[in-house]
Amino acid sequence: MIKMVVTDLDGTLLSRDQKVSVKDFRTLEELGERKIIRVIATGRSPYSFSRVMPPDFPVDYLVFSSGAGVMDFATKEILFSYNLPGSQVREIALKLRSLGVSFKVLGPVPLNHHFVYYENGELHPDFIRRMEFYRGFEKPISFDPPNFGDSCQFLIILPPDPVRFEELKAMFPLVKVIRATSPLDHESIWMEIYHPDVSKARGIEFICRNHHIEPSEVMAIGNDYNDTDMLDFVGHAFLVDNAPEE
Repeated sequence: MIKMVVTDLDGTLLSRDQKVSVKDFRTLEELGERKIIRVIATGRSPYSFSRVMPPDFPVDYLVFSSGAGVMDFATKEILFSYNLPGSQVREIALKLRSLGVSFKVLGPVPLNHHFVYYENGELHPDFIRRMEFYRGFEKPISFDPPNFGDSCQFLIILPPDPVRFEELKAMFPLVKVIRATSPLDHESIWMEIYHPDVSKARGIEFICRNHHIEPSEVMAIGNDYNDTDMLDFVGHAFLVDNAPEE
């Protein structure tokens, strides 16, 4: 018996034109009427989610920032979150700078729509577009004195080159490195660095424990690399048609 339904957002529930179909919206309402827990598990921050979804959207929990936190959607209370400590953030930032990689350091939950950035002079178009979306929340990075501390995550935007991603990932063995497909150009690789305990599966597990639900009683739907751990965790896993072949 299914007691919880989890869906990814971008490319799964949310179409490329940033809309939820009438059919899917009604399905979420019906799940609520049947007392089935509804969860959205997304790479978006709470702020980013609020830009595309109304505050009364028919969902019970939001697993946000790829599992860096869980929100009770009715009350908007953040139930738990993971941040990288400031000392580790500085270490990672210095290493990325030494590699000549442009990056963004997002603020701690729940302010992870704020960020500081380092640019190497060759900015990926996605890097620029994301800056435009978050105009007013960005600052150039400063190391001395530092204008950053604890952080929800790092964001590095790469060309669609899996080999390059794996090379960079191997340089950061002590943290969680997640690959996601760009929600902007639907092609580039977004490399995200988190606290080692971050995953969508961890967020779903937290909700399961609170409701005494077994993974075998959970259905999940995803479409991208950052959904893999979530789909492996649940008893009923599905991919949408636009999922990568890998």
